[in-house]
Amino acid sequence: MAENRHEKLGLTDDQVLEMYRIMLTARKVDERMWLLNRAGKIPFVISCQGQEAAQVGAAFALDRDKDYVLPYYRDMGVVIAFGMTVKELMLSGFAKAEDPNSGSRQMPGHFGQKKNRIVTGSSPVTTQVPHAVGIALAGKMEKKDFVSLVTFGEGSSNQGDFHEGANFAGVHKLPVIFMVENNKYAISIPVERQLACEKVSDRAIGYGMPGYTVDGNDPLEVFEVVKQAAERGRNGEGPTLIEAVSYRLTAHSSDDDDRTYREKEEVDEARKKDSIITFGNYLRSLDILTEDIEKQMNEEITDLVNEATDYAENAPYADPESALKYVYEE
Repeated sequence: MAENRHEKLGLTDDQVLEMYRIMLTARKVDERMWLLNRAGKIPFVISCQGQEAAQVGAAFALDRDKDYVLPYYRDMGVVIAFGMTVKELMLSGFAKAEDPNSGSRQMPGHFGQKKNRIVTGSSPVTTQVPHAVGIALAGKMEKKDFVSLVTFGEGSSNQGDFHEGANFAGVHKLPVIFMVENNKYAISIPVERQLACEKVSDRAIGYGMPGYTVDGNDPLEVFEVVKQAAERGRNGEGPTLIEAVSYRLTAHSSDDDDRTYREKEEVDEARKKDSIITFGNYLRSLDILTEDIEKQMNEEITDLVNEATDYAENAPYADPESALKYVYEE
């Protein structure tokens, strides 16, 4: 029997199985969206593949009934964990009127859902960082007990929005968690050409906050560090910078050809550390993910994705007359 790491973190067998289910759901939705895109049915995909562990580990470390999350465009694992359904994600992919994110106004991956405290993002990268800091400031001013988690890529950590947000949060000791999902590439630029310092987390000291670099393919490691960061935030100890290192297993988006800037061997090597495989193996070694449970889980998720695809494909588009709704004050 392998070492039981999750019990030491206060997680039950059921909770880690649910973490795996959400990771697998995100992966299967993503894979379906690529097929739909290649079939000419949905216009654009920006993928979560390779980053599900960090996303789900972080979401499980928060209080999903009161904390706020400001995801970036790859965060399918985060938003599913926070309550967005597969059907809603598919409606967004097909750009249908019922898309909860923006009523089909924005590209897929611009997640936003008020009832689940998923704060909407925008196309320019990193704009969600100062928003998360503002929400944390409001919570502190109103003496509310919540933290905000904002996620972004390592490329975004070079943008002014990140530095201004981190500086403000550090000065005012705000309950915000900055989580960088370092997938090694800012579109085509490898991380060694983006940063002069060794790690993104090295930047934390400049803003007076702790910084941690963790294995982004290990949801339990991410869970542990985000949980500690959330506790610090709730105790008035201020923000934390976390760098979860993983790898982007797909091209940057459905419009990108990653063969022009990285070798196939590099991607194949990264696939060996894919969290869907490694975390699945951890659960199998403890007899939590049995053959029967796995078979049933795969069937249930496939049914869910099929049903969501059919529904979204046949759902109505927004009326052309509504094109200017939400643009100008009515």
